[in-house]
Amino acid sequence: MNEFVEIFSSSDPANVSTSVRMLLLLTVFSLAPSILILMTSFTRIIIVLSFVRTSLATQQMPPNQVLIGIALFLTFFIMAPTFHEINEEALTPLFDEEITLDEAYERASIPMKEFMAKHTRQKDLALFMNYSQMEKPETLQDIPMTTLVPAFAISELKTAFQMGFMIFVPFLVIDMAVASVLMSMGMMMLPPVMISLPFKILLFILVDGWYLISHSLLQGF
Repeated sequence: MNEFVEIFSSSDPANVSTSVRMLLLLTVFSLAPSILILMTSFTRIIIVLSFVRTSLATQQMPPNQVLIGIALFLTFFIMAPTFHEINEEALTPLFDEEITLDEAYERASIPMKEFMAKHTRQKDLALFMNYSQMEKPETLQDIPMTTLVPAFAISELKTAFQMGFMIFVPFLVIDMAVASVLMSMGMMMLPPVMISLPFKILLFILVDGWYLISHSLLQGF
């Protein structure tokens, strides 16, 4: 503990550099969940998977841990080219002390901006640019992260809800059909959801639902 305090209290440039790196590392770790959620494909994936579970009405099946795990690994798979470019262009030169921290940030922001801009609607981006009274940027790199990230986030939310609606419709039709049959038979006290659940699960299995959902998510990126 004393050695840790000495590092931060020392005026030696080497120790100061080490302490700054430790602070930056702790900051990155604390912001990692937000970075993962708002700047990657995770938001769209987890919302779509949640819509699948809700439309099936299977309560907690699959469990939250399974859905989050699937969303994380799909995110890593989709973002692998971007993460690889960041590692090659920014992290490796920084750790080898070939570039400064500011240069590493600039290099790392390029692939992230390219990924987010590709999936951001112009209308959403214009909303935040007009609010901040920005001039029209000449290049993608002229758009600040503080503007691009929220625009990307609401674009992903809209896309995820559109996909969720398309997933919900066929299962809603099954619920309505089962409810109509039960009403016509006079079985109004029997919950339609209880009867329609096996049919929805059967439909999902027959069409290979998890494959179709994963295929649609991957094709979207």
